[in-house]
Amino acid sequence: MKSIKSVLILMALCCCTSLIGQDYQQTPEGLKATVNSVDVELQFYTPSIVRILKSPDGWKYVKESLSVIEAPQKVKPAITKEGNTVRLKSSEMEVTLNLESGIVAFFNTKGEPLLCEKGKPEFTDFNDAGTKTFAVKQTFLLDKDEPLYGLGILQNGKMSQRNQTKHLVQGNVEDVVPFVQSVKGYGLFWDNYSPTNFADKPEGTSFQSEVGDCIDYYFMYGGNADGVVAQMRALTGQVPMFPLWTYGYFQSKERYKSQEETVGVVRKYRELGVPLDGIIQDWQYWGHNYLWNAMDFKNPLFSEPQKMINDVHGMNAHMLISIWSSFGPMTKPYRELDKKGMLFNFSTWPQSGLETWPPDMEYPSGVRVYDAYNPKARDIYWKYLNEGIFKLGMDGWWMDSTEPDHLDWKPEDFNTKTYLGSFRKVRNAYPLLAVGGVYDNQRAVTSDKRVFILTRSVFAGQQRYGANVWSGDIGSSWESLRNQIPAGLNFTLTGNPNFNTDIGGFFAGHYNKSWNDGSATKNPMFQELYVRWLQFGTFTPMMRSHGADTPREIYQFGKKGEPVYDAIEKMISLRYSLLPYIYSTSWEVTERQSSFMRALVMDFADDKSVWDIKDQYMFGKSFLVAPVVSAQYTPEKVVKVNENDGWNRNNAQKFEDKAPVDFMQAKSAEVYLPAGATWYDFWTNEKYDGGQKVKKETTIDVIPLYVKAGSIIPMGPKVQYATEKPWDNLELRVYVGADGSFVLYEDEFDNYNYELGAYTEIPIAWNNASRQLTIGARKGAYKGMLNNRKFTVVLQDGTRKVVDYNGKRVSVKF
Repeated sequence: MKSIKSVLILMALCCCTSLIGQDYQQTPEGLKATVNSVDVELQFYTPSIVRILKSPDGWKYVKESLSVIEAPQKVKPAITKEGNTVRLKSSEMEVTLNLESGIVAFFNTKGEPLLCEKGKPEFTDFNDAGTKTFAVKQTFLLDKDEPLYGLGILQNGKMSQRNQTKHLVQGNVEDVVPFVQSVKGYGLFWDNYSPTNFADKPEGTSFQSEVGDCIDYYFMYGGNADGVVAQMRALTGQVPMFPLWTYGYFQSKERYKSQEETVGVVRKYRELGVPLDGIIQDWQYWGHNYLWNAMDFKNPLFSEPQKMINDVHGMNAHMLISIWSSFGPMTKPYRELDKKGMLFNFSTWPQSGLETWPPDMEYPSGVRVYDAYNPKARDIYWKYLNEGIFKLGMDGWWMDSTEPDHLDWKPEDFNTKTYLGSFRKVRNAYPLLAVGGVYDNQRAVTSDKRVFILTRSVFAGQQRYGANVWSGDIGSSWESLRNQIPAGLNFTLTGNPNFNTDIGGFFAGHYNKSWNDGSATKNPMFQELYVRWLQFGTFTPMMRSHGADTPREIYQFGKKGEPVYDAIEKMISLRYSLLPYIYSTSWEVTERQSSFMRALVMDFADDKSVWDIKDQYMFGKSFLVAPVVSAQYTPEKVVKVNENDGWNRNNAQKFEDKAPVDFMQAKSAEVYLPAGATWYDFWTNEKYDGGQKVKKETTIDVIPLYVKAGSIIPMGPKVQYATEKPWDNLELRVYVGADGSFVLYEDEFDNYNYELGAYTEIPIAWNNASRQLTIGARKGAYKGMLNNRKFTVVLQDGTRKVVDYNGKRVSVKF
């Protein structure tokens, strides 16, 4: 009798649960429901973006996103119910919630499936430094052959990120962004800041984070890769304009040891007539390690910092300087932050007060990372940066160790208390807050100088903070060079367009000892690697030569008339001639959510052959770049160096091969030309149909470089720095064979007046059928703009016509 009663009670409970499970509550943004003891909320932010929140039934929490700045719009999706399924439909997509299983699925407006959750969300009780919370996990089902891109800057050499497990935690050479997008035109942002495992296995694709009060992710539909990037930026922030000079050439090394040496590098470039816009001063201008990051010039060899900056400016160059996320115990920022409890206690770089390797822990440095999660701490950081350096006229910031360096880490380190909770809870978002603090504070001081930050780490949303991210202290090797291309492309596909690398790789010591003068720059093996890396760097958003163990300036590689020197100069000069194209592309990035480095899937998704190509890409919408990423003239030594081993100066390998090398001997490289376009060899103007592989003859100064038919490329004047000459007679190269268009963008080049409308756009269009080029009416105005100018239009067959332009529409026929 008792067992029958128990069964009846259980049946009643199941019936009630079923009834409750099939109920939902409509909200202004979507709906709420409780299914299988899980609270579920669907919130439409825009017609193309929906937020999914899940938590244990009745769990109370507050979640304020660090990355997302968009507020929900008044979308009011149409909601209908069919059986156990509730369907929410906007103008751009559909989302369903199964009230029996709790599974959420996503569709386009045609009802075609895009993505579907698999199984129940997982919430595992977790004690986070004394706070009750959960480890959280959600699994999704993808199509078997569906490529997936993103996750940040990874060194795995992969284009599609399928079939792998990856632990996402910030590091020196890998920056993580828990965002992926698919060739099907959707993206998914997992809005969690703790260490997270991404796993793609046959049974499902999942994100699993160490801590989280809830599962919180955003699904966005853009239709294609550009559309997804646009949605991610709409959600987390748009990209501000960089100054024109930042697209010139930067010279750096670890490190210039006096202000005379720093200024001397600029002077030498000017004497040689090789273009240069930026010089970067690395660490220890502050003095010894106990004064680490003092934001003051306490090194006697930098005793006149104002003169140093003035000297650089006097040669029409700009300067960046190294700043860190940590402070030595003898610095003023340390003392103020320490008094207010705004410093962490885990081990960071440098560990010793002595400049030795390995670190001599008998003399600990006492350097500590500051709590960038605390807005007051960020203000203190800026106070010293402003007073000590910015007011001297510094042009930009090299924010090193923004992940930050977390050395010899112990599990209890993650219990470290921050302004926003445990370090474990917010670990991956550190660079977002650290970089954002400098950007926000500089913008509050002046609008006359655009913020430009070079930083080693990044998180979702950081594109809104005027920062270009480099891939960390990577080793100098061909494998490392090969890895940088998919690393930059996947990073771009997370919504952040600004990526660069240390040209030549950072640790080059293993190329040194085989040459009498001990310099890798005289070693043909390093020369070949460096030139090929520089050719890749020419077609990235920032062209910056930097590294340890050997100098990188052009004059270290020989002299004019020698093949290696000439190859370097040729690419720097090409970069400057492309500045009108690059700067106009930067406006497309800011205004129309475009990207600089474009995985081939962004423009040729219908050609499945490009879905996993990892050694070619588009630079802007016109250039197909295929860097040479394997040694052609010298042995390709297998080198494995990590960012810690690299500091050991005794690890240099002795390479004995000293055979003379003829770098002008013809070699070849194979390139795939995507289907759906006609292509021109940039160097020869030879024409090719797309959808085929071709062999390109190469020498040390030539890489495969192609231009898509229909492209209009503005070529700038020969200059020594970006703003030396006005663009009053640009050459317009028109690549016939298809209709095409281009918008030439100009403004005052280094202030925020463009945000107030102070800029011009000149639309240019090519009609292939009528063979007519139309330069449209100029839109907009700004102080100092060119009212009258000439354009020299050049076709592939050499035909040239000069067009006078006064801002009104004009056409020229060929």
